[in-house]
Amino acid sequence: MPMPSDIDKLMHPVLDFLPCRTPTAWIKLALANIPTLLIDHANCEKKAASTALNLMYRYTEDYQLLNKMSRLAREELRHFEQVVAILKKRQIDYVFVTASDYAATLMKQVRKSEPEKLIDTLIVGAIIEARSCERFQALVPHLDTELADFYTGLLKSEARHYADYLALAKTAAGAPIDDRVETFLALDEKVILGTSLEFRFHSGITV
Repeated sequence: MPMPSDIDKLMHPVLDFLPCRTPTAWIKLALANIPTLLIDHANCEKKAASTALNLMYRYTEDYQLLNKMSRLAREELRHFEQVVAILKKRQIDYVFVTASDYAATLMKQVRKSEPEKLIDTLIVGAIIEARSCERFQALVPHLDTELADFYTGLLKSEARHYADYLALAKTAAGAPIDDRVETFLALDEKVILGTSLEFRFHSGITV
């Protein structure tokens, strides 16, 4: 598990990248809804693995992308297994919960033609991974020891996933992508600081 000084070094680029921090009000909601937090976290890990696999099927000519996404998919599925184990240990039924509007809000702005579609999809992946990493860190001080240790252990891989996605986006573009990154970061901030109908791992503040 990373030491505190290592965590600060690890999180610095992630926090610099994101436009805002998770509001305290969301953390309070998370602590009051641990079962939903864990169930939705499991769903997010499944979706992350699925996204990586879809990219592998769609862009078979990019060996760097194939290698990065293969590793990412394996790690996300391992994280899914770990969350499911926690659900089982805590006797929380893995029931169906709807997805938040976070990822869908970002994906709506992905361009349809190539290579723009790939570039935007990779940028969205980077932002989702960065936000997940930030939320794990935000939650850690408030959780019981088991969950705090688990989420602390996820920080390194999530930070690497963010960096890998962003690097792949820059390579795919072959040109600066700052404008597109800012477009999607603005959407991230709108959801994270806004209101949502239901609490989820990537939701805003529920009303």
